[in-house]
Amino acid sequence: MKYQIKNDKLQVEILSLGAQMCSLKDVDGTEYLWQGNTKYWEDMAPNLFPYIARMTDKKYTVYGKTYEMDIHGFAKDTVFVAEQKAENHIVFSISDSEETRKQYPFAFVFEVDYRLEENTLFITYGVKNKDDKVMYFGVGGHPGFNVPLEEGLSFEDYYLEFDAMEEPNRVEFSSDCFVTGNTSKYELEGDKCILLKHNLFDDDAIILSNMSKGVTLKSDKGVKAIHVTYPDMPYIGFWHMPKTDAPYVCIEPWSSLPSRKDIVEDLATQPGLFSLEPNGEYQNQFAIEVK
Repeated sequence: MKYQIKNDKLQVEILSLGAQMCSLKDVDGTEYLWQGNTKYWEDMAPNLFPYIARMTDKKYTVYGKTYEMDIHGFAKDTVFVAEQKAENHIVFSISDSEETRKQYPFAFVFEVDYRLEENTLFITYGVKNKDDKVMYFGVGGHPGFNVPLEEGLSFEDYYLEFDAMEEPNRVEFSSDCFVTGNTSKYELEGDKCILLKHNLFDDDAIILSNMSKGVTLKSDKGVKAIHVTYPDMPYIGFWHMPKTDAPYVCIEPWSSLPSRKDIVEDLATQPGLFSLEPNGEYQNQFAIEVK
C-alpha cells in the first residue's frame, strides 16, 4: 500500500513494504528520489534495521546461539502498519513476530516517523525493547537521489559539499565489503567536497567517519539541491551500483558498521552497535532538505 504526506512545499509517498519512501517531489513536480531500476538498483530508500550491511556468512551470535540474517536486516522486507496519519506526518511500525524471531530473538517495536516541515523531511527511527534482556541493533537510512536533478546537466556536474571544512576518515573495507579494522584519511576537494564521477564507486561504498553532520548534493550549473543532515549518526556513506553509469547517488546515514572480515560477530561485543535495556527506548533522526 502507498501513503502520501504533503505540505505547500513538498509531497512525499511511502510504501507500507519496508516503510520505504518512493517519491519526494517539490511544488514544480521535480522528482528528487531515485525511482528504482533493475539495471542498476531496484530500491529507492530502504530503512535499515536491526543490522547495517553485511554479516560474515550471513550469520551472527547472541546469548550463545547462532542466527542468520540477510544484508541490511529484515525491516526493508517487512510490511509496516501506518499507526498515525496526518496531512504532513505519518508513523509506520513493526513489532516482533514468529518470522522475525527466527532471525532476531528479541521482542521489539521499530518505528519510522516521517514529518514534513517547510521544505524539509524529517525521518526519525524509534526502537523499543519489549524484551526482558538487553537488545543489540543498528539503524540507518539508504535513500538514493537522482543525479542529475535538472535537464541538461550530467552526473559529473554534481558534487557533495560538507557543511564545514573537514578531514574525515574513510572506513576501509575488504573487496567483499567487510570491515578490515583500518581507516585512512579521505581527501576532499578544497577540504569540503567530493566531486562526483562514476568510478568513485568502483570499489563499492565510501563510508566516512569524523566528518561534518551535513552534506549537500548540488551543481554550480543548476538551482536544485538536496541537503542531508544526520546529527547523531557517526557514519555517512555514499554509493551507487559499482562499475556502472548509474544516474543516482545514495546518501546513507549509519549508526554502525558491517561485520568485521571473517568474524561471525557476537552482537554483544561487536563495536558500535547500540544496546538497549529492557523497556528502554531509542531514537535517531536524519533530515532531507530540498533546496
